[in-house]
Amino acid sequence: MAELRYNPLLRDWTMVASNRQNRPQMPKDYCPFCPGSGRVPEEYDVLAYDNDFPALSPHPPQPDGVATGLYKVANAYGKCEVILYSPQHNATLPQLPVSHIRKLVDLWVERFEVLSRNPAHKYILIFENRGEEVGVTMPHPHGQIYAYPYVPQKLRVELASCEEHHTQTGRCLLCDMNREEQSFGRRLLVETEAFISYIPFFTDYPYGAFIVSKAHKSNIAQLTSEERADLAKMLKMVTAGMDALFDRPFPYMMVLHQSPVNQTARGTAAATESFLHSEATYHFHIEFYPPLRSADKLKYLASSESGAWAPCNPVAVEDTAPELRAAIEKRKVEMSLD
Repeated sequence: MAELRYNPLLRDWTMVASNRQNRPQMPKDYCPFCPGSGRVPEEYDVLAYDNDFPALSPHPPQPDGVATGLYKVANAYGKCEVILYSPQHNATLPQLPVSHIRKLVDLWVERFEVLSRNPAHKYILIFENRGEEVGVTMPHPHGQIYAYPYVPQKLRVELASCEEHHTQTGRCLLCDMNREEQSFGRRLLVETEAFISYIPFFTDYPYGAFIVSKAHKSNIAQLTSEERADLAKMLKMVTAGMDALFDRPFPYMMVLHQSPVNQTARGTAAATESFLHSEATYHFHIEFYPPLRSADKLKYLASSESGAWAPCNPVAVEDTAPELRAAIEKRKVEMSLD
């Protein structure tokens, strides 16, 4: 079974993907993403790979016949891709050279542009899950891309907030956040020519870093060649600093937030809203959701956070940001940024 089910309480869709229950537990001596597996080329640097167990598909099955006047279903149309960061099985993003990470950024841009050409795709989500603490079972360095036939709720809220702020002030909300964080200073992590990283005032997570473009760009495809190179450098510095913080591989969820696509027409049953002004009002940024609150303690999403969406950060970010900033500075001295 693979379908979308509409939640009328939250006005959002739930992906039902029971086919993912059949994902095999990979043996420790075999990896389908390593050269020699027969599943990937013998030589590659970075690679887009169709997910073998997708939640969304270009050819989805018909939904189960359980819809009613209240409960809607829709085809689980879309695309799920795996993005392989390196042929090296044990490499991680912060261990890769900046020149290699630039190839990853270029692949993200390429796949964003290709997936955006399908008018039924409404949101392209690029993300990475890292570490067993967030459920990763495949250690080979990789991220994923989901092309949704709708704009997921969290993004809809962000888009609406940015639109409202722009209407009220004539300014971009993320641009104002950048200025606020630069002015305050204590939550800043690191800056480059084109990007700024900080743990924002409101984050749910003790080390929930943001990477935000300084120029107003709404999606990754709008970045110049120089900005793409700068983003590669920033990704290495921030993730390497996370690893240096507790001297261990730092688990995280990393998500690229950008404007929706193909908003002039609905195109699918699941597309329920339109965001025609998002290019002018929304601002490209990357959010990290790291579950660690100390070297050996996890921040769990407890009842109020899961049941009421009432986040609780156990530590003030004015205390955690200097720690992560120092770890980034320490690692910058030790590593090459070429």
